[in-house]
This record gives sequence, structure tokens and C-alpha cells, in this order.
Amino acid sequence: MENCRIRVYYGPGTGKTSAALGNALLAAGSGKTVVIIQFLKSKELKDYSVLKRMEPEIKLFRFEKKAQDYCNLTPEAKEAEIRNIKNGLGFARKVLSTGECDLLIMDEILGLFEYGILTVDEFLEMCQNASDPIRIILTGRVLDPQLEEAADELYRIDVIKKRK
Repeated sequence: MENCRIRVYYGPGTGKTSAALGNALLAAGSGKTVVIIQFLKSKELKDYSVLKRMEPEIKLFRFEKKAQDYCNLTPEAKEAEIRNIKNGLGFARKVLSTGECDLLIMDEILGLFEYGILTVDEFLEMCQNASDPIRIILTGRVLDPQLEEAADELYRIDVIKKRK
């Protein structure tokens, strides 16, 4: 994986996506191009319309169609969403193989490992096919030990104190 540098933000705390988006802003400010692909988030989770104003430097893609989070779907709805998620993974493969960006953020992809939708081996194979040097940022709650070994940088986001 000589063409890929992998950074992972993981843990039970909030702020993993925010950290990744901060990296996107820094990259865009340096003249780099960024592709963000979000997984396992409901279709209408948050308004990221501000990112639309940052195109073409930052492009955001979401492939899921349901209004609920993946974990709250019925088994039948999960099957339909898995097809959408696999379309998103196919797009990520294309981005890596064509060198479309300098930074690829795969938000909540760690959940795909957890749910068995994607294996770490499949992900690492995608990285092997990167045509140009690229930085990849992954986010999610649970870090797979195999990915821990493959990553270049790991950041655990945890709640130390939270006032009510």
C-alpha cells in the first residue's frame, strides 16, 4: 500500500466526522482536492449544504436512500441499503484507481466492517489499486485489529467529561 497513507478516527466519542472534515478544509485550503463518501448515516442526517459551496475542491457523496440509520432498518430495508452501500464502495474503488483526489474521506466505513458488509482485506485490496499517492481518512466507532495494523495513524476519540 505504498500509494496510500491511512489515518483513522475511531471511538465512542463524538467528533470523528468533524475531525475528518477539518482535514478536508485544510487540504482544500492547500489547493488539494477532497472526496468524502459517507456510509451508514441516514439520508437526511445533517445539512452539509455548506460543503456544496466548496465544490470542486471538496465533493460529498452519500449513496444510502433511507431516512433512518442503517441499524434501525428492517432486515428487508437493510438488504436494499446494502446494495446502495456497495455502489458507494464501487465509487470509492473508482476514485482510488483513477487518482481523482488527493484526500479520500470514508466517513463511518468502520461500521461496514462491523456489520460484515465489507472486510478489511477487501478494503486493503482497494488501497492496493490506488493509481496515485493518496491520503485516506476512515471514521467509525470500532477499530478492527487488522485495520489497526495496516493504518499509518490512529486517533481514538473518547468522552472524558460531559456535562448534562
